Amino acid sequence: MLWKLLLRSQPCRLCSFRKMPLASKSRPPLACFVYTTDHHSNQENKRTVEKLYKFSVDVRKIRRLKGWVLFEKETYVEEIAGVLQQLGADEAAIASILERCPEAIVCSPATLNTQRELWQLVCKNEQELVKLIEQFPESFFTVKDQETQRLNIQFFQELGLKNVVISRFLTTASNVFHNPIEKNKQMISILQESYLNLGGSEANMKVWLLKLLSQNPFILLNSSAAIKETLEFLQEQGFANSEILQLLSKLKGFLFQLCPGSIQNSMSFSKNTFKCTDHDLKQLVLKCPAILYYSVPVLEERIQGLLEEGISIAQIKETPMVLELTPQIVQYRIRKLNSLGYRINDGHLGNLNGTKKEFEANFGKIQAKKGRPLFNPVAPLNVEE
Repeated sequence: MLWKLLLRSQPCRLCSFRKMPLASKSRPPLACFVYTTDHHSNQENKRTVEKLYKFSVDVRKIRRLKGWVLFEKETYVEEIAGVLQQLGADEAAIASILERCPEAIVCSPATLNTQRELWQLVCKNEQELVKLIEQFPESFFTVKDQETQRLNIQFFQELGLKNVVISRFLTTASNVFHNPIEKNKQMISILQESYLNLGGSEANMKVWLLKLLSQNPFILLNSSAAIKETLEFLQEQGFANSEILQLLSKLKGFLFQLCPGSIQNSMSFSKNTFKCTDHDLKQLVLKCPAILYYSVPVLEERIQGLLEEGISIAQIKETPMVLELTPQIVQYRIRKLNSLGYRINDGHLGNLNGTKKEFEANFGKIQAKKGRPLFNPVAPLNVEE
């Protein structure tokens, strides 16, 4: 859930360009792609349009979304399509890729081949590579800092990250590959140092680090000062080193992406809402670290949603993990439980809690229990004659 929230906050490359009379005919001012020419026309390039039609591309979609590429004098439609065909993409896949990422046609063949070589460092075969391109064409055709990307890929491999994890970084967290290699190495060293200072063991450090990175690669985009500031703040709040390490692991490193001010606001709100002491608040946070992550408005909305369903503050305090559920999920689960005659506001919230898989498993057990006969029909009966 936290991973998804974070991904939503990441800026989308070139997504700010919309269909406007003049803007669609001009190249974006901040180009993330490598262009081979600075020349563009005031009219659409007819040869480009004809070649796109040849590959069954819906040119209307391109005009509507990123029409500026059609005004480029020099494009490489056939070359890009040829490379994709070599990788095993069929006509429908090529058309889909070019419709969703028209910028691909202004990527030079030499640059594209370098990008292909880079991605093949972490892909088992061409079939896997073309599948990734189909799913994430913009990530593949974003071709800046290629040498920096290469150095970072090699660094992550040497660190021990699996290629499947690195390929996920390339598609969903590409910014970490544009970090200078020295910056990423420095951040890794700081994370290792922090882990040991918090009481982690040397023997478990590599496993901990690789798991943290695989869960949240964006941690590498932080500054060393921000990490130290967050750790010092939590220590000032009375958390022991082992407890901070626990919070860091449970929050998958997202803790470092929060400023002390926002953490303080969330803690103060929780303390006032649940009427608890500093010690009780700390225990509450350890049970549900997401209290630190969610902003006050989010916490207010979720608590209010629970109260409207007849759940008490005392019940929430006893099972704070329920705050990780959105009001919509809470309503859905309560309705399902009510259909079995289970009244959530009469007891513990354990059956409401958990991931979707965990909830469905618990629901199945309750359902099975409700369907059992009151007695075992095959068991002998003790009846006096």
